Amino acid sequence: MTPASANINVGPDGLTPEERLYQETVRHLQKSYSKKIKPLEQAYCFEGFHSAPLTPQDIGSKPMILLLGQYSTGKTTFVEYLLGESYPGAHVGIEPTTDRFVAIMNGPEPKVIPGHAAAVSGDLPFSGLTKFGTKFLSRFQVAQLNNPLLSNLTLIDTPGILSGSKQIQRGYDFISVINWFAERSDLILLLFDGYKLDISDEFKGAIQSLRGHEDKVRIVLNKCDQISQQQLMRVYGALMWSLGKVIPTPEVNRVYLGSFWPKYKTPVGTVYEDNLDLLASEQRDLLRDLRSIPKNAAVRRVNEIVKRARQARVHAHIIGHLRSELPSMFGKNKKAKAMLDDLPAEFKKIQVKYNLPPGDFPHPDAFKEDLQAFKIADFNKFSQRLVANADDALSSDFPRLMQLFPTNGRPSGDYGLPDDGRGDSSPDETGTPASSRFGGHPSEKSASRLNTPIAPTVPYPPPYSALAASASTSRNPFGDDTDANPGILRFRTLFDSICEPKRKMVSADSARNVLSESGLPTELLREVWNIADWDTRGELDQVQFEVAMRICERLKGKEPLDAARSQVFSELGLTNRFYS
Repeated sequence: MTPASANINVGPDGLTPEERLYQETVRHLQKSYSKKIKPLEQAYCFEGFHSAPLTPQDIGSKPMILLLGQYSTGKTTFVEYLLGESYPGAHVGIEPTTDRFVAIMNGPEPKVIPGHAAAVSGDLPFSGLTKFGTKFLSRFQVAQLNNPLLSNLTLIDTPGILSGSKQIQRGYDFISVINWFAERSDLILLLFDGYKLDISDEFKGAIQSLRGHEDKVRIVLNKCDQISQQQLMRVYGALMWSLGKVIPTPEVNRVYLGSFWPKYKTPVGTVYEDNLDLLASEQRDLLRDLRSIPKNAAVRRVNEIVKRARQARVHAHIIGHLRSELPSMFGKNKKAKAMLDDLPAEFKKIQVKYNLPPGDFPHPDAFKEDLQAFKIADFNKFSQRLVANADDALSSDFPRLMQLFPTNGRPSGDYGLPDDGRGDSSPDETGTPASSRFGGHPSEKSASRLNTPIAPTVPYPPPYSALAASASTSRNPFGDDTDANPGILRFRTLFDSICEPKRKMVSADSARNVLSESGLPTELLREVWNIADWDTRGELDQVQFEVAMRICERLKGKEPLDAARSQVFSELGLTNRFYS
């Protein structure tokens, strides 16, 4: 049995040390921002050039992943692949199906919150979306469901990006909305389909709006299992060529290859086996990237506020300089026009005068376009006090905050996101291997034997989730302690020996032969099959096979069928997960 002390260290407040550090970081950031950065933004109308001042909900929101791509590239299916289940209101098809922005968040029960209600809710970080108007809010909604992975993440599903004249019929500024979400996201996934490599004008604008967020962008080529090895090589080259015309950087962008299909859905189309090992390796790399997001959430929050503070500081210097160059009496409009016409030269003067790095300055053309909506003479004069406060935050507050972070990272299991399947078996300070350290809930018996109360632990992801640890990661030759972690799929080896290798499904005949060995009456086995084959496919996937085998085990122990079903579904995290 796994001792209670080997479980995730959760305090009386129900938080892990990392989650407690994140909340402490958020409090410090909210205080520094409201006192030293926000006044500077408001004094020089930073909102008119960048984005509205951040609210406490913006700063304290959970890490966010934004998915972008043209229609039918698998964005919604990718969300289901991660969660191991569908979310309320999800639609999947080969035609454009997702016609709105959907924020998938954690909640006590599955429900949909309309955009107007979500924007005015004090508990949700979407109040800034009101500036995009009624037409956008009618195309935005929050989908909530009780999924452990969403306790540390928010996923943003977006409408498929179209081409041609259809892109002007949305009724709201799509590119500005994308930029709003990009600023607040911790990771941005650009999804491409091997059969849709063209980049439409609107998609090009969406990609270019991500300027300044390049460190967050990950490019994913989806549905690669439907392309032969020779075709995949050509498709990859064509994608890199297309991206090179849109993303003007000398560096080569990393492209993740994969086929992100939920485990509970039967594969569709032709599956080429010659790429499966490559795709499995690529998908592991991407999932490893995703696992690092909650672990690094606090550092990312500091990084985003520092970036914004530097932008606000440079913005104040620009506005203050332009304001000071105007004559005191006559000719203000003429001088303002002359400065706007030669804005790069004015930027150069400011850089030299205040010793500011050129990389912190906005693009002259974009800044000029925004500035034309204002009168330079109406801006406040340069305030050394406000800039000094921002400098103090950058030079003192934020570095002091960074000292709170430990130099040795902890495994991502602390956030409820399991390891990558290869396992982390390094012992901790108590000598407990990681495979046991994150093994799950201890039993009542082991806890009483150690005279130690059972500590609360982070719940397991659903077994269909891409982040669920379906394979044993223990170095013990006898495997993991399944009493400590009831979510482990114990019949994986048997399943692999009788399933179809390509489709990973057990046929009805193969399942009948295995289940009949239990010696249970045919009438009872018929009921077991009806429970396990809940989607009436006439075959079982890995989780369904696990359900059938576990129920048979309990029935052989004289447990009633209903009780066995409830217990098995509870152990595997399947209760109330099939509502879509």
